[in-house]
Amino acid sequence: MNVNNFIVRPKRRLVEKYAGAEAWKVLNAEALVELAGEVAGLPAELEAEEEETKRFDLLVLNLQLALLRAEPGFARLRDKVRDIAGLLEEKASIPMVQQQLAFIQEIQAEEWWQDVTVPMLENVRKRLRSLVKLIEKQQRKLVYTDFEDQIGGESPVELPGFASSGGFERFRAKARHFLKAHEDHVAINKLRMNKPLTPTDLAELERMLVESGIGTADDVQKAKEERHGLGFFVRALVGLDRETAKQAFAGFLAGKTMTANQIEFVNLIIDHLTERGFMDPALLYASPYTDFSPKGVEGVFSSRQVDEMVSILDDIRKRAAAA
Repeated sequence: MNVNNFIVRPKRRLVEKYAGAEAWKVLNAEALVELAGEVAGLPAELEAEEEETKRFDLLVLNLQLALLRAEPGFARLRDKVRDIAGLLEEKASIPMVQQQLAFIQEIQAEEWWQDVTVPMLENVRKRLRSLVKLIEKQQRKLVYTDFEDQIGGESPVELPGFASSGGFERFRAKARHFLKAHEDHVAINKLRMNKPLTPTDLAELERMLVESGIGTADDVQKAKEERHGLGFFVRALVGLDRETAKQAFAGFLAGKTMTANQIEFVNLIIDHLTERGFMDPALLYASPYTDFSPKGVEGVFSSRQVDEMVSILDDIRKRAAAA
């Protein structure tokens, strides 16, 4: 905090007091009142962190407190952390995530949480806090709360759209590893190479997932419903072959003199297709594409070019469905 700031200056005595390490060795009730009421709301010159990062800090803090106090809410908070790890694992192509991938996979396992300690949880916080912002908002089905747990009568509650790490999210993570290991399979190869699927291909994919023990028939059915088809679900996990994605836009780029921004824009689309398998054209009007222009794609390309680009994306998506 800058004590020369006109907002901070009136509280200079307290700011300087708590800027020293000595003041933090023992915090009595009076100190807590001063910090909460006088100091906490003052502006600092540190760059503000992402909201997702701070929410993850709070989640892990509550998890640590639940562990220390042996509270029943520990399991619920633990599962949220494992869900986040499952979503991060899907971002393995991002270098930041790749560096922590082994750890991300480890904390999803039940064995890791046996005899877990507060320092272990603190390690989770430090290693993942900067990564949670990479989870796409459309995938964030996690709810962060800071309520006191109250023990009452038990009754089952169904929450549509919320998956526990022991259920569908676990199936998704296992399916991703399995499918990546079998990319040479005919149906999976077709999806990666943007070739049309047949009903037989889809039936074979379903058989593989169930008979290999990756998931149950209910898991596969939920995957179909979530992605509006099993082909879309599998494509989202294995992605599109990068050269295939480039080839899809070869005709679009041919014969045109592109600016540096336009080339970078198309490369971002190819990156997305390589990682996610297909792309909703609506994303062309959101970040990071709005970094090129507030209008998104329409601020970078002509209307005719935008229509051509959307047509390419629609064709890529349709090829993940059975003909």
